[in-house]
Amino acid sequence: MRLLDSIINKKYLSPSKTNLIKNLYWASLGKVCNLASGLIVGIIVARYLGPEQYGLMNYVISYVFLFQTIAVFGLDSIEVREEAKNVTDNNNIIGTAFVLKLILGVIMMIATIITSLLIESDSYTTILVGIYSLTIVLNSFNVIRNYFTSIVQNEYIVKAEISRTAIGIGLKLVLLFFKSSLTVFVIAYMIDYLLLASGYYMAYKYKVGRIKDWIFDCEYAKKLLKASFPLMLTSTAVLMYQRIDQVMIGQMLNKESVGYFAIASRFVEVLIYVPMVLAQTIMPILVKYKEESKDLYIEKSQKFMNISFWSTLILSALTSLLAWWIVNLTFGKNYLPAVIILQIMSFKAASVALSNTAGTMIIIEGKQKYAIVRDLIGCVVCVSLNSIMLPKIGILAAAIIAIISNIAAGYIADAFIPSYRRIFLQQTQTLIMGWKDILTINAYKKENNNICYSYHYYTLLDSESTFIRSSNVGISTLLQYHCLFSSHFLQFLLILMTSMECMVSMKIILRSPPSYYSVYNGLSYYCLYTI
Repeated sequence: MRLLDSIINKKYLSPSKTNLIKNLYWASLGKVCNLASGLIVGIIVARYLGPEQYGLMNYVISYVFLFQTIAVFGLDSIEVREEAKNVTDNNNIIGTAFVLKLILGVIMMIATIITSLLIESDSYTTILVGIYSLTIVLNSFNVIRNYFTSIVQNEYIVKAEISRTAIGIGLKLVLLFFKSSLTVFVIAYMIDYLLLASGYYMAYKYKVGRIKDWIFDCEYAKKLLKASFPLMLTSTAVLMYQRIDQVMIGQMLNKESVGYFAIASRFVEVLIYVPMVLAQTIMPILVKYKEESKDLYIEKSQKFMNISFWSTLILSALTSLLAWWIVNLTFGKNYLPAVIILQIMSFKAASVALSNTAGTMIIIEGKQKYAIVRDLIGCVVCVSLNSIMLPKIGILAAAIIAIISNIAAGYIADAFIPSYRRIFLQQTQTLIMGWKDILTINAYKKENNNICYSYHYYTLLDSESTFIRSSNVGISTLLQYHCLFSSHFLQFLLILMTSMECMVSMKIILRSPPSYYSVYNGLSYYCLYTI
């Protein structure tokens, strides 16, 4: 908060810019907290349950998540857009969206249970699916989160999410103390959604008013469904090649293999977070360059793509080399079969970096209507290859196919879409010659442990909250922060490895204040200044 206050108190920040900085801060804080807590709690729970039961739990979560995505129906993005346009009276929008998501949630919950009964021979798995499927209905309260996002006030929802996380961690620790069964843990993970829905409700009641004032408009519901349907198709296709692998592993191999794959996926998610945040935050700067000059835009986007991919690739390679120690010192010896999966899967982050940078350019250039083709290609490749290779090769096939699917969707597909061929050529140039830009980044220097405010990060939200326009920000400067964050991430990873081996993580972290605070500062700088 001190870093945030120091920025806000600067005299050159207007009220609108202050609100934006606060929003970015809280949004970043929420993501980091969820990511870190999910990893740490996952480690503790996985150690307790063991590979088979932990794998079964992740299978259930992944299975339900497939239907949960369909239930959302792409309404989240449409709701945010509509509420950003109409900031005076959103009761009609939020009320209609809530009822639609509630109806779709009930339908998908029933579909989840029925399909589980049809394909699962194990009744216990179906019971767990039925319990966790309640999250599909509870997810309807995300309309409140979307509302606060649309008015650029993430503080309230992030506080609700952090409170949910804290209570959820406490609950799971109690369950560990009493040596609870897998069923109870699945109920606990379902309760996380209940806590989150309650937190959203309380935040809305405190800040806005009563949900009784929400209005359902049948005609407006048709409009929302029509607008959100293409997004539903896209999100479903993305989900199929990003998450269906765990379901297919559970169906075609065994639940224990799901546990090993889930372990590797957790660390890969941490790696993927870096290029994803970078892609989101760099967009406003590239928009500015595109408005100024096409040649300048191509030059800067190429540099962005080069360093984003190659810095992530370096992180992937280091994670692959440290895979044995990462798995052994965190999840324990029972999960050592996950080592080779992590060694392969870590490079998925690099493929995601390449894909996300291209996706950012696609949105900037207004060519996103063809993005569904990319996603469908990734979906077809993932499902078809897993269907063929999983029974023959086993779980290693899923790790390899996860990378191939991302490459197919985020790189190869661009060669076959006329509007994306220039981007494909840029990606190819990144793969061949992009490493040179890594050598051009100057080392970041700090004075007296304070960030140097030599660059101005002035931002302005346009009338529809569609793009954040920035000025006087250099691409090279932003990427310095990316590399800085990467080094801090590695420090954090080493601290986590050591701490989990001793099972006193917080004590060891607190005993290493220089490293701990460098991690904190790296996260803060990265989240607040890479815009």
